[in-house]
Amino acid sequence: MDERAWWDLIEDARAAAGGHADDRDSPDDPLIGLVTDRLLALDGPGIVAFDAALTRVLDAAYRWPLWNAAYLIEGGCGDDGFMDFRAGLALLGREVFTRAVDDPDSLADVPTVVRMAKEDKGWIGAEGLLYAAVNAYERVIGGRESFDTAVETALRSMRSLEHPLGESWDVEDDAETRRRLPRLAELFL
Repeated sequence: MDERAWWDLIEDARAAAGGHADDRDSPDDPLIGLVTDRLLALDGPGIVAFDAALTRVLDAAYRWPLWNAAYLIEGGCGDDGFMDFRAGLALLGREVFTRAVDDPDSLADVPTVVRMAKEDKGWIGAEGLLYAAVNAYERVIGGRESFDTAVETALRSMRSLEHPLGESWDVEDDAETRRRLPRLAELFL
């Protein structure tokens, strides 16, 4: 599955979710289920290809400036939290995702982020997306034993990032954070 087909699947699920496409904090968040439903229409190799593409998409966002933006938005963000954040960011759609990777401060335009700044409801992280493919694979194939090996094989040619790209800074240094993420700092500091 190429990146375009991957994003098409995400956008199709977002369209089906309608007004609830960005409700990660809602107990009845429909989007992960809608993505899984679309994966169930694929065969085993197609589901594996989706998961491999997910890894490539999330790796594109493995960047210090974005991680620091996530830290600011969430009031802290460790390794697992940043993985979940990137997954949820992908569920916000290709346009929002791409803008955020290029300019993390653009997240100040995302309604969910604005709600979070007001200490209202809102959440971006979507751990469930990380398991959608294996859950669909198990239902389609009847087991999950071969899933990890198949994904590993699909990713073998891909160079994995050991560290986030870009320059980091101490996100708890308010002056530096205001300089690097002025719009998000305006919302959260």
